[in-house]
This record gives sequence, structure tokens and C-alpha cells, in this order.
Amino acid sequence: MRNDALSVQSMDFAVSIIQLVKELKQNRETIISNQIGRSGTSIGANIREAQYAHGRADFIAKMQIALKEANETGYWLELLFRTGYLSQEAYQKLEADCSNLRIMLISSINTAKKNST
Repeated sequence: MRNDALSVQSMDFAVSIIQLVKELKQNRETIISNQIGRSGTSIGANIREAQYAHGRADFIAKMQIALKEANETGYWLELLFRTGYLSQEAYQKLEADCSNLRIMLISSINTAKKNST
């Protein structure tokens, strides 16, 4: 298990997304639940892959994919909120967690880019 903040937060977020998917499927919502399940858990998977990258460019590419997945997850969260599948409280919590991941990913990517020149 990794203990760095980004790994921990992305794992915690993935657990929250899996719990959300379970709830959505109990309410017979499958289209968005499948999408958010893939994108929300992919963030941490790409961060984990980046930790064993084949050089700085590969690291940056994997982190950028994680950022794209986080952005996509934010879209699905908003859609779930707007369609009444998520309460405002649940949406705000998950969106804040997702936003924090995006901020951390952007910071990591920018740092890696600065250190590669």
C-alpha cells in the first residue's frame, strides 16, 4: 500500500465511487453507474501505473490520463446530481474530493514538467 497523499486520496475516492455505483445499481441506474465506475476507479489505477513509469515522459502521460479521468468523473457526478440520483450533500462531498484530486494531479504534472527541463 502506498502512503503518499495522492495514492491514499485516489484509493479513498475509488472506494467512494464503488459504493456510489452499488447504490445506483440498486436504484436500477446502469448507464451512468457503469461510466462513473470506470472513470472514478481509473484515476487511482493510472496514478499507480505512473509510480512505475518508464521515465519522466511516461510518468507525465500517465498522470495526464488520471487527470482526464478525474475530469470525466466530475462530469458524471454533475449529471447524477442534475438528474436527481445524487443529493446536493453527496454531490458536494464527492465533487470536492474529485476536485482535490484534480488539483493534486495538476500540481504533480507541473512539477514533473518543470523538473524535466
